[in-house]
Amino acid sequence: MAVGGDPDGRGVVATANYAARRFGVRSAMSCAEARRRCPDLVFVRPDIREYRAWSERVWATVDVLVPVCEPVGLDEGYLDLGDDDPVGLARAVQLAVAERVRLSASLGVASCKVVAKIASDRDKPGGLTVVSPGGEREFLSPLAVRLLPGAGPRTTARLLEAGIATIGDLADLPPERVAALIPGRVGELLRDRARGVDPRPVMAEPAERISVSTERTFDRDVTDRGELARRGEEMAHDVASSLARRGRCARTVWVKLRYGDFSTVTRSHTMAAATDDAGLIWRQAWHLLEGALEHRPGPLRLLGVGASGLSEQHQLALF
Repeated sequence: MAVGGDPDGRGVVATANYAARRFGVRSAMSCAEARRRCPDLVFVRPDIREYRAWSERVWATVDVLVPVCEPVGLDEGYLDLGDDDPVGLARAVQLAVAERVRLSASLGVASCKVVAKIASDRDKPGGLTVVSPGGEREFLSPLAVRLLPGAGPRTTARLLEAGIATIGDLADLPPERVAALIPGRVGELLRDRARGVDPRPVMAEPAERISVSTERTFDRDVTDRGELARRGEEMAHDVASSLARRGRCARTVWVKLRYGDFSTVTRSHTMAAATDDAGLIWRQAWHLLEGALEHRPGPLRLLGVGASGLSEQHQLALF
């Protein structure tokens, strides 16, 4: 089974169960390719409202046992298990979720977030991986560098080209070598994480979102400016509604264009004052969209509209 869009159209796999994964089906794969690999694959359409409802049940169950929880998504988060019996408490969490919500939970117990995150992915579904304090580097060292949170595809490719294949390889690099491969703060951060160093605390309240966006993959490539305008304006209204629900305004508006050859272009503009006005957001987005299409005409496979630079500042209305 896979959760995703239309295999006869341009649907993409959101996730797949373990039986499907044995055929090579994975997240972000086109549904058409997934069906080619597994002809008997059953596709289920996503239902985000249902997922949110089950997520709330899971976190309500966990909150009873663990006072400091930091959800970072519908199905992922960090727990502060304390020092008395963290492994026992982790097992209690798994048992409670299984009994009350009928779902399995994979947990990683470690001294810091990055190690716990990687450990939680080591034994799915429903596993529990424990990394004792002092054993962080030994645990991380043999693992592929792509498993390190923060190492995206481009960074991973750059490291592999330099012969850095494992997390241990990255941890052993001198700082100046890391800076040459991955300039700036990102390189320092990844080297620290590769060495099992991650000072981020578990926060009772998750960090606030720094952007709001929505995007659409079209059933067919779109060239008609009128259709792009209609779709884009709908997205701008969705973004404005999301800002209003959060009591936030945004200064930066951006658009994302993906062409038929899968190449992707983004354009952004930062305004003098923050806004949550759908009309203003769309006018800025349309200007960016027109500019991008003038620079590179062509049919679009996907269009996205987003806003960032969020604040509580509101632009006063004239009337």
